[in-house]
Amino acid sequence: MKCVLLVGGQGTRLRPLTYSLPKQMLPVVDVPMIERVIGHLAQYGVDEVVLSLGYKPDAFIEAFPAGMIDGVKLEYAIEPEPLDTAGAIKFAATYAEIDSTFLVVNGDILTDLKVDELVKFHENAGAMATITLVEVQDPSAFGVVVRDENGKVGDFIEKPPKESAPANTINAGTYVVDPDVLSLIDTSRKVSIEREIFPALASKESLYSMVSTDYWIDTGTCEKYLAAHWDLLLGNRDEPPNPRADRVADNLWCHGECELDGRVGEISYFGQLSRCLDGSFVSRSVVGPGCVIGRGAKVVNSVLLSGVTVSDGAVVESSVIGAGATIGDKAQITDFSVVGFHEVISPSCVIENTRVPL
Repeated sequence: MKCVLLVGGQGTRLRPLTYSLPKQMLPVVDVPMIERVIGHLAQYGVDEVVLSLGYKPDAFIEAFPAGMIDGVKLEYAIEPEPLDTAGAIKFAATYAEIDSTFLVVNGDILTDLKVDELVKFHENAGAMATITLVEVQDPSAFGVVVRDENGKVGDFIEKPPKESAPANTINAGTYVVDPDVLSLIDTSRKVSIEREIFPALASKESLYSMVSTDYWIDTGTCEKYLAAHWDLLLGNRDEPPNPRADRVADNLWCHGECELDGRVGEISYFGQLSRCLDGSFVSRSVVGPGCVIGRGAKVVNSVLLSGVTVSDGAVVESSVIGAGATIGDKAQITDFSVVGFHEVISPSCVIENTRVPL
């Protein structure tokens, strides 16, 4: 089966990390997010993925020069201009000459969805398109779906105010689509599948939905990006945090050679050639390859991408630090702050709930 993977967005909610890399190329416990998404699809017989590219397309092409991930063939459909979600789907499907039922997946969603069950549900329903749904407490940031007992969608409301949302079942970003849907997408302008095509299909009684209770997370914010790491570290998903790492202690995963002279609290991951010097403390964190954590430094509930230096006495808590960044002596980075790639934070600087640079 073929899949259109939507990876063209600019990832504005994860800036400044996404100034340097597309969101789906950011690592989740030292594995690029796109590899996790496609690896999951491969388990269900997906053998070809068309990447719908817009923002920084070369990052994907350069990362996978053989055009393969986990045995899945990659094709690269680069939009000449932003086409919105439906336009991007049609452009990619046309580029790859898709002429049979196919999957559409939002590339910033990590899920353990049983894809075969979704496809079977779609076929049994006789739908033109089928949406995966999940239940959330606050649906205001998503497309809310109202459905009957058979899964037929009666209404599709994109991002309603929380107090007026008619349901808490939301669009989970994985669809099964029949090729006939492509004819409904106007190529002369931007078209949203959520705001235009899905409501049109619902009015034709041709849009169905399946509620999933499988693991699901939208990684688009700093908080959720961190949570995706914790879910793997804490065993909330049925897979190791990193397939190349070894669990060397109850609270410790290491990939390759690491120098750990500091203290480790709650379960953490250390990438290859990472170093924690005497007096340092790391707890429930992901320390990327080549990182150095200085004497007396503390890293808690945080993610350090590759090559980060946390200097002596510095504190990083509940934050994400981009690759190659340097946190100066006794600086403090806290409260869901995000530091961009190769940034240098001055000694004793205090940063709380801030993006550097903006």
